[in-house]
Amino acid sequence: MLQATAFAAPFLFSPRIVCTMNPDQAPSPKFKSAPRSPRTRAREFAVQALYQHLVGQNSVEAIDQFTRNLQGFAKADSVHYDAVFRGCMADTAALDALIVPKLDRSLAEISPCEHAIMWMGVYEFQHCPDIPWRVVLNEHIELAKAFGGTDGHKYVNGVLHKLAQELRPLEFAHDQKS
Repeated sequence: MLQATAFAAPFLFSPRIVCTMNPDQAPSPKFKSAPRSPRTRAREFAVQALYQHLVGQNSVEAIDQFTRNLQGFAKADSVHYDAVFRGCMADTAALDALIVPKLDRSLAEISPCEHAIMWMGVYEFQHCPDIPWRVVLNEHIELAKAFGGTDGHKYVNGVLHKLAQELRPLEFAHDQKS
């Protein structure tokens, strides 16, 4: 018998569903998913922390302490997590000012998850020049697929692609010529 249960914790959401069944009945996987890098894990924790801020309006310190105690945080790049989470929290108004002109609806109509992911993408475009713009874009599309709504990744892609042109014009232009 197959049962589906979702992981749940206060102020935490997870896209994962666990199926429990007799191990003898479990199908053997045809492929294993690629291991996630510490930086990817840091982004996953940062989006959850920013979501907590947007939904719960908790303090930065309370959110940070809660997030650092989550299972798996030790495998994340804590320096990148700190930079992204604290950087986004310090510049929410400036990040929104860049995002809003690229939207086709009001910011209030954007889900908190996609809002957090767009904050992170803009922050990385501005403050992480060592990460190519295409990597920033792809990482945030993947976050939106994992944590966002059904087609949220398409919206995040469109907004961040426009912002890449604006925030990384030389790198963007160079890639378009290649």
